[in-house]
Amino acid sequence: MSGSLEGVRILELARFQAGPRCGMVLSDLGAEVIKIEPPGGENTRGISPLVRGQSLYFAAYNRGKKSLCLDMRSARGKQIFADLVTRADVVLENFRPGVIEEMGFGYEALRALNPGIILTSISAYGQHGARRGKPGFDPLGQAMSGLMWLTGKALGQPVGTASSIVDRVTALHAAIGTLAALRHRDRTGEGQVVDVCLMDSGLTLVEIPLSYNLNTGEEGGEDGRPPIPCKDGYIVVSAQPRRWKALMSHILGEPVEGDPGAEVLMGRSDARMQVLRDWCAGRAVDEVCATLEGMDISAAPVKTIPEAARDPHIAEREMMVRSPDPLAGELYLAGTAIKLSKTPGRVAPVPAPGQHTDALLAELLGYDGERLQDLRRDGVIA
Repeated sequence: MSGSLEGVRILELARFQAGPRCGMVLSDLGAEVIKIEPPGGENTRGISPLVRGQSLYFAAYNRGKKSLCLDMRSARGKQIFADLVTRADVVLENFRPGVIEEMGFGYEALRALNPGIILTSISAYGQHGARRGKPGFDPLGQAMSGLMWLTGKALGQPVGTASSIVDRVTALHAAIGTLAALRHRDRTGEGQVVDVCLMDSGLTLVEIPLSYNLNTGEEGGEDGRPPIPCKDGYIVVSAQPRRWKALMSHILGEPVEGDPGAEVLMGRSDARMQVLRDWCAGRAVDEVCATLEGMDISAAPVKTIPEAARDPHIAEREMMVRSPDPLAGELYLAGTAIKLSKTPGRVAPVPAPGQHTDALLAELLGYDGERLQDLRRDGVIA
């Protein structure tokens, strides 16, 4: 069954996480994503953790793509890339602003080759603005946006998330922007630039506190959300205001008069939250969750990674799937989080370095065996 983006061809010049994850999402939806790597493969193929020789970091964000190893520093390598641009729909890159222009492939140069081309650029701080040229990775996006402070507010110190949440959100913004640009191109024939960055994505995660501060001059809007300890673990509770009164009545064993208020909804510390904490402290997680769910109150245990990995719900939703791998033999990789009923997408294997170089250049550019051998001998392709 074909994917929704069948027929869309993307040239990916991206490393690390935000850019490659954008390409992975589009690949899952059916696009042909051609990952341009230097001869020998990009350096993220060696990032730990490794499983049977395969980098899970690389595998997680580059499955389903085609690998073309090309020396982009050489004149012939640049010409090959230019020829590929004429047969592509999107160029995806996450260099520091200005680098793609220095390579000779800024938007105006790309548009001269292909008027309908879309350039999706991912950076730390965006293609314009005072911090435009500065480098940055996920932790800087968390720090500069205020997210790190908000996450750790309950502990009284900044705390970064364990996973690269800003990278992941940026990848989604880039994918959504690319889809919007493709829609515009399909209607008008006109390409454009998609500009997304880590700091902007971080700001979307703290948009309510930012708005509150600018409108009132005060801090507020959202606080940290510490879990509630039980005898054998932790839970989180999201009680809607209309259910909080019933919860307090159940815990106290007597009717509660008046409106307990909505402030407890987000885990803010007050007398009512302390009542809940004291009640949970003497009970097991399963008992607390069963009691609250029986009252139609949203509650869930805080799971460890091994517990989450073996949740049968994950298997039923195909969110961790077995995939063949050229190095490891087989790996569990994340499934596609976007479920479509008619075009459900795919989880395809991780490519070996340069696995598709010959086939792509023969199919797209008409290169014969002698020309491929000549380019390989001179180190232009691998």
